[in-house]
Amino acid sequence: MAAPANSTTFSGDVWAELRLADARDVPHIHRLIHQMAEFELLTDLFAATEELLTSTLFPSPAPPPFTSFTALILDLSPSPLVPDSASTIASRCLDLSASPLVDPEAAAFASPRGGGRITAGFVICFPNYSTFLAKPGLYAEDIFVRAPWRRRGLGRMMLSAVAGRAAELGMGRVEWCVLDWNKNAINFYEGMGADVLPQWRICRLTGAALDKYKGNQEEAADRKAAE
Repeated sequence: MAAPANSTTFSGDVWAELRLADARDVPHIHRLIHQMAEFELLTDLFAATEELLTSTLFPSPAPPPFTSFTALILDLSPSPLVPDSASTIASRCLDLSASPLVDPEAAAFASPRGGGRITAGFVICFPNYSTFLAKPGLYAEDIFVRAPWRRRGLGRMMLSAVAGRAAELGMGRVEWCVLDWNKNAINFYEGMGADVLPQWRICRLTGAALDKYKGNQEEAADRKAAE
């Protein structure tokens, strides 16, 4: 079968780099989040905009990586990449000699870094805290790889890099969530040594349920002022 128009075929060696994102990556991050929402059947909850992502992920001045919201981008290149000590988190080489890969969205995901790079995935994480351990940790909000590049070891590379950075910083743990129907992901995470905790459930206040608490602080301030 012929490759779709505008697709790109990758063969031989392909270099992967997980790097710190910047504001130039926001259009791709926005598109990747929407693809993730489609995969998880949660597009009804998708409300992110490029403007909101820019203001929340890349404020000025920017805090040091892994001390606040940290976005990491997975770039791929048919040419060798020179690691940048200021932004490269992890890198590796894929050998596609035996199984060339067709990426129908390669042109749409051309990296802003240029040089023939394409963006294939992202991670967003931020620090949390364990009172039981009395140590900070990292929470991985999203780990996502575009469909053509899955099952190539890139998800393992990304999660390993986040875990490695947490360990280097002396943190106590790395946590994330997985949908209970996503058996492939559950098996993958367990294969990396993660405990999947069935006894825990996520509790969430959002939207109108969260907004109704907004007045509580204002009422408390009014009462204190009246005393």
